[in-house]
Amino acid sequence: MRQVIRMGKEITYRHNVMGIHSLDAFLNVKGGYCQGRRDVYFIRALGGGREIGKEILAADEKMELEMQKNRLFYTRVSGLLQLTSWEDANFYQQQYVRFQTEKKLRLKNLKNHETFERTLGKACLEVLGKYRLMKHTVTESMERNYAVKLLYWTDCVLGEALADWNERKCFKILADNVYKEQEYLFYFMLTLIGCDVLLLECRDDIAAPDDIKALSGEFRLGEFHMLPIPEYRPARKGLPMPEAKSSQPEPAAAGLSAQSQGQKERKTSPIRNGTMPLRHLQPPISGNGEKSFEELALLASSIVMIEVHDRTGRAVSTGSGIMIGKDGYILTNHHVAGKGSFFAVRIEDDDVIYRTDEMIKYNSVLDLAVIRIGRTLKPLPVYQGGKKLVRGQKVVAIGSPLGLFNSVSDGIISGFRKIDSVDMIQFTAPISHGSSGGAVLNMQGEVIGISTAGIDQGQNLNLAVDYQSINLFVRGFV
Repeated sequence: MRQVIRMGKEITYRHNVMGIHSLDAFLNVKGGYCQGRRDVYFIRALGGGREIGKEILAADEKMELEMQKNRLFYTRVSGLLQLTSWEDANFYQQQYVRFQTEKKLRLKNLKNHETFERTLGKACLEVLGKYRLMKHTVTESMERNYAVKLLYWTDCVLGEALADWNERKCFKILADNVYKEQEYLFYFMLTLIGCDVLLLECRDDIAAPDDIKALSGEFRLGEFHMLPIPEYRPARKGLPMPEAKSSQPEPAAAGLSAQSQGQKERKTSPIRNGTMPLRHLQPPISGNGEKSFEELALLASSIVMIEVHDRTGRAVSTGSGIMIGKDGYILTNHHVAGKGSFFAVRIEDDDVIYRTDEMIKYNSVLDLAVIRIGRTLKPLPVYQGGKKLVRGQKVVAIGSPLGLFNSVSDGIISGFRKIDSVDMIQFTAPISHGSSGGAVLNMQGEVIGISTAGIDQGQNLNLAVDYQSINLFVRGFV
């Protein structure tokens, strides 16, 4: 594949002028620079064998040694961060506004570099053009929000290495399992500022239009598999990145104004080299043996609190959600998600607040919806109906009533109802406003229902959509 991208008089970028057919070939090739023209590489490595983890760690070690000798910059990215700081978002929005007239873009980690600012501006313009072609219904605000993400991600991934940027320096970036088209185009943009990028598509290839996929070359490492990719552990200290201090709404996700000053800020977890290492994931808990209440309470790590924001950025309500797919899929009620423009998701023992405007699927009759965040999750198993549920059966409910994050209560199944043609479980475990979307579990730790409603006039008269409706609705996400 040979593709020339014109970047104006300063620099011309030429893609994939040599065939790349292995990980070593990508690591060893160094694109030349001559008379304003730079050769760069954008490659997808598909699948991998059982030794892929060892091969990636060996690549990390090799490139770290090269970096210590000042021969290049290297990093591996295991997931792009959500922008959570209002201060940062405001900075990048200002740069985008400035870009409309000056055709230059500035980042936090690199200021007052004329060549880079113009190069980045043209790269961003190129990617936004492809984004518009790919998404025919793109609005002005959607384009602005995406541009803000592109700038923030560039700052996060390259960090202080930007301060040493020049058109001759070699930048090597590996990224794990990139599926989203927006993220794919971001990595393409990095090649337009001089980076060589390899996407490790071990689980599946990106689903994108052929002309977008053709921006990158490809080679096969092996069959697709679900083996975990080891966490990147750089030998050097992590580079400072733009701070993400606040839980204020992300303008990059919704183009919104700041919330009231009285809202409490939450600090996010440290960023290392632009990557967000995933916590060690335990397999879903299931089985036939009954668990203690203490064991069931530990499953709260797979229940989330959802803060719902309207289009002005105001937090209008909170609810709960259940992790039902490891690739970021969260089940909640439609009456929770349906009123929001975007959502801020909190996970137990994780200081990061995950913001998303992705509602993947909903059914207003069943009162179910699926949203997605950019994080690998620990899904809970949904009961498959091996034994009929009965009245008097013990249950545990986990949710965030009145914003009290992941409260656990116990009770019994008190009846079975059909409300508006939907099968419901009536149960006595106490819930309140904010519990909607939370899990109702049997004593084996399986989801038998999703908390949906309570009858205020009665005491502990609570309803959950049952597991049969849930299983039909989440088919394909689990």
